[in-house]
Amino acid sequence: MQASVIAVPPRLTSLSHGGGCGCKIAPGVLSQILQQSGAAGVMPPELLVGIETADDAAVYRLNDDQALVATTDFFMPIVDDPYEFGRIAATNALSDVYAMGGRPIMALALVAMPVNRLPAEVIGAILRGGQDVCRAAGIPIAGGHTIDSVEPIYGLVAMGLVHPQRVRRNAGARAGDVLVLGKALGVGVYSAALKKEQLGDAQYREMIATTTRLNTPGPLLAELAGVHAITDVTGFGLAGHALEMARGAGLTLAIDWARVPLLPGVAQLAADGFVTGASGRNWAGYGADVALASGLPATAQALASDPQTSGGLLVACAPESVDEVLAVFAREGFAQAAVIGGVQAGPARLELR
Repeated sequence: MQASVIAVPPRLTSLSHGGGCGCKIAPGVLSQILQQSGAAGVMPPELLVGIETADDAAVYRLNDDQALVATTDFFMPIVDDPYEFGRIAATNALSDVYAMGGRPIMALALVAMPVNRLPAEVIGAILRGGQDVCRAAGIPIAGGHTIDSVEPIYGLVAMGLVHPQRVRRNAGARAGDVLVLGKALGVGVYSAALKKEQLGDAQYREMIATTTRLNTPGPLLAELAGVHAITDVTGFGLAGHALEMARGAGLTLAIDWARVPLLPGVAQLAADGFVTGASGRNWAGYGADVALASGLPATAQALASDPQTSGGLLVACAPESVDEVLAVFAREGFAQAAVIGGVQAGPARLELR
């Protein structure tokens, strides 16, 4: 009698050509696509935030006291554990609502799965991870859409509310502002090491912890008059999203590289060559507008352009508000939040010092 063979599901990351926010279309290519698309469309006066400064979400004024924040985010697996993949993807999607100063109210699931290769229990675990994150955020997943796909993809349409006067754009930075970063960098490097089975257990736990930490400080920071701009650092890396902030404000952002928090062991992993292809594509798209000071570590460029999945909030605030901003981060459990630089008069560019 022949023994039955139980099929083992394939590793999630083996089914996709990229993972997490590293899947984003490179910034240079995306710019060309948008130029050809006529993407602006109808711009009603109620639309407070659209695509004009590549902000984190759209904001539509409902009345004098409420504006709707709407966004969507989805990607392919960055880890093999289906439950953790769902958690990471959902946390990342909700981040854009928090980055605008909003509080999430509802989400819709976006599910594309190779149903002939992944068993129902694996797909169910992905969805359960997303549901648990939304439960932690205090919101329902109220619907969604599913398709059969060659590669596994999961994410959310996320919606929230914000007072129109508390919307925090990526374009509001002012000369003299201080820059605060909420999470340490290095998720892309960690993911590259994980794919090659070179990421330590403690580092993997750190990766899960940072990518599933909801950016809840966002709406609390938006209540502070001294906070002028907020964005979240995701697929274009710290340099790319800081450059968007610089372009939106028409000012120069200066980052002191030695003050940028990094995940444990990330600098050495980058030095050992564990960098993503997205990092190089990011730099090719915007590196001409980033000035690198002499004397920086050899890995600074790769780490500055490292794609962050569910990364931290980047905040531009008045100097007198720095202590309040750091206190908000600390109360919400963001122990690695740090001052990393400032905003100054000058051309719309980024300086890494």
